[in-house]
Amino acid sequence: MIEPILLEDITGETHMNRDLDIIMRRIQILFKRMNQTLYRIEVVNDKFDEEFNFFFHIQPKNRRIKSVPLHAVKKYDLEYLEEIINLIKKQTNLSIEFIGFEDLHWQSNHRMIQH
Repeated sequence: MIEPILLEDITGETHMNRDLDIIMRRIQILFKRMNQTLYRIEVVNDKFDEEFNFFFHIQPKNRRIKSVPLHAVKKYDLEYLEEIINLIKKQTNLSIEFIGFEDLHWQSNHRMIQH
């Protein structure tokens, strides 16, 4: 089971607390640990609305993917996104896929975001 996120464990500003809390609470609700089911998080760079959209993908074996919107992060800043991603990775072992981040790098280590 995914451990509940505690706001006092999160460093940063109020927006990050709210954004991360919403994302993690929705993941906890959707992640059922069903046999023969793939789960992953998708992060989409919405360049037009200048926001990052989070989705939760659920795919039972031999069935279509169900994509559930988790949250739209309005603060359009890669350092902010990187902080949220790092905190999500601390809470869950789910795979994270990035869409629309071509030629963009993380600020901390200069690695490509989307491979």
